[in-house]
Amino acid sequence: MPKISFIVPVYNTGSYIKKCLDSIINQTLKEKIEIILINDGSTDNSDELIKEYIENSDSKELINYYSKENEGVAKTRNFGIDKAKGEYISFIDSDDYIDEHTIEVVKPYIDENIEMIKFKLQTIDENSNVIQKVDGPVFEKTLGEEAFNKLYCSDVLLVSPCVYLIKRNLFIQNDFRFNKTYHEDYGLIPLIMLKAKSFVSIPDYLYYYVQIDNSITRNNDYDKTISRFEDALFHYDNAINVINKMTLNKKSKENAKIFYTNAIILKIDELKEEDKSKYIKEIKKRKMYKNIKPRNIKQIIKRILLQFNIKLYLKMR
Repeated sequence: MPKISFIVPVYNTGSYIKKCLDSIINQTLKEKIEIILINDGSTDNSDELIKEYIENSDSKELINYYSKENEGVAKTRNFGIDKAKGEYISFIDSDDYIDEHTIEVVKPYIDENIEMIKFKLQTIDENSNVIQKVDGPVFEKTLGEEAFNKLYCSDVLLVSPCVYLIKRNLFIQNDFRFNKTYHEDYGLIPLIMLKAKSFVSIPDYLYYYVQIDNSITRNNDYDKTISRFEDALFHYDNAINVINKMTLNKKSKENAKIFYTNAIILKIDELKEEDKSKYIKEIKKRKMYKNIKPRNIKQIIKRILLQFNIKLYLKMR
């Protein structure tokens, strides 16, 4: 059985796929792996380039290639989870790649049976020039909920699936799946973390995020901004329901609800003025102010403002 299943969704990124796959296959440590490569209904020449790559590869036995109709990254990742046979899962976007030492670096933690292994990411341009190294807390083995408490207010990449190696059983045993078109990572990764029995955050920069102009995260289509907000509300509702059923200490439950609440409130800024009132009503209907715990005077003020005037709350954040 492979130790790691690398799940690589592909959508119109044919020109980048070789570098991505090479980075997985050419690891310095040859651990048992498989690559679950899924063409999510690409309309460019991705299918042709993938088949050509596999045909010419000396490691074609490692690649399991699937082609399906376009359903979006959430359902494509779920498809990969269902097909994977590895003990661990790694998600890699097909226009990105990983460091050639990745398996070598994470192997001691795999051998220790750590359920979630978090590493670091650097953004690069299409010529491999480093744009930014994204920092975040580093710590030794701890419970997943304690890891969440360390990360939720200080790590901008907490919800990114690509900076984790995750035990497949965390998805299967808890029936966790990616949902909706947008913010599927926000809706799932924190919940998986809170369920993990062991977690480490290491200092190594192992993931290379390639900034491309047509990236989904930089799409300026305002209709999609509305859809992203509505999907975020769906994830908020689901997360609060799941968190309430979890066996967590009081502080962890409070922090998780604060995290999901703040994420929703901050997205209000992305909306046009004529839409803000509608979604502020949705926020008030959910009584999100109850999730802001008054641990100090500033948080007391924030809770009062969130209850009565969300726009003032935004100015105070």
